[in-house]
Amino acid sequence: MHRFVRLVVAPLSLAFAVVCTAQDYPNRPVRVIDPFSPGGATDVLGRIVGQKLTERLGQPFLVENRPGAGGHIGAEAVAKSPPNGYMLVIAGVPHAIGMTLYHKVGYDMAKDLAPVTQLATFPSLIVVHPSLPVKSIKELLALARARPGQLNSGANTGSPNHLAIELMNSMAKIKIVHVGYKGAAPAVTDAVAGQIDLVSAGVPSVLGYVHSGHLRAIAVTSMKRTPLLPDVPTVNESGIPGYDVTSWYGLYSAPGTPGAIIMKLNAEIATVFKATDVAERLSALGAQAAPSSPEQLGRITRDEIARWAEVVKASGATVN
Repeated sequence: MHRFVRLVVAPLSLAFAVVCTAQDYPNRPVRVIDPFSPGGATDVLGRIVGQKLTERLGQPFLVENRPGAGGHIGAEAVAKSPPNGYMLVIAGVPHAIGMTLYHKVGYDMAKDLAPVTQLATFPSLIVVHPSLPVKSIKELLALARARPGQLNSGANTGSPNHLAIELMNSMAKIKIVHVGYKGAAPAVTDAVAGQIDLVSAGVPSVLGYVHSGHLRAIAVTSMKRTPLLPDVPTVNESGIPGYDVTSWYGLYSAPGTPGAIIMKLNAEIATVFKATDVAERLSALGAQAAPSSPEQLGRITRDEIARWAEVVKASGATVN
């Protein structure tokens, strides 16, 4: 009889403890790790979400920038943190790429991070210097075939914007040469100066140059056009069917975080993204809110790791 009582009471006690943990969560500040430098898209995204969660849950959600190793230092710190929901990380396509790009990564994104929700998606623009005689992807492909290996594009090696051009090379059977940079800003600067022919870059980083005529936008990399430049077609609709490079970011916790805490965060963030001011702030980044279930983010993570592994391999890119 006593053994029966223990068998029944123990699981109920554990379930009660988990529920209480979720009800009490958070009862102290939560650290949201942005694994990139201040001022970037993930930093702004983290502060938007952190501010709203602070207002809704009554505890500070503090964004902490922890850059390095393509975002892996911050992500690995969360992967190895206590599974209690008090240390979260914004991670996404750069981390999925990094699972193959980097020789040594101290965690497995698909196994060592617990998905909470996807946050937002970010398209990029393919822009060219005005001196390049192309106004569309079809014209770019024709010029690249007429001048094999003579056109170049700049980006941080292994970044989504680098691999966006490598994917174009692969799908269209062309060769646009990669020029490595330490970040998007110097690549865009050289494109404006005419030192390189084209770049794939986040919408905010090139939008002003497009409006001023210093760069010409010929395509959007995602499957949907951006409302910031509604007349610019996608790569998919203007020359390379099926082409889609959409940067995305999600929120993750440590593995083993109680499901009730993850679902509480998931529900709160879904509510946050319904706010008009949040949609407006994301739109200014060229981004779109894309909240998901934890299971959906898990599938996205696994699929993106597999997808980009093929592109990384084809490009020959690698980082020690």
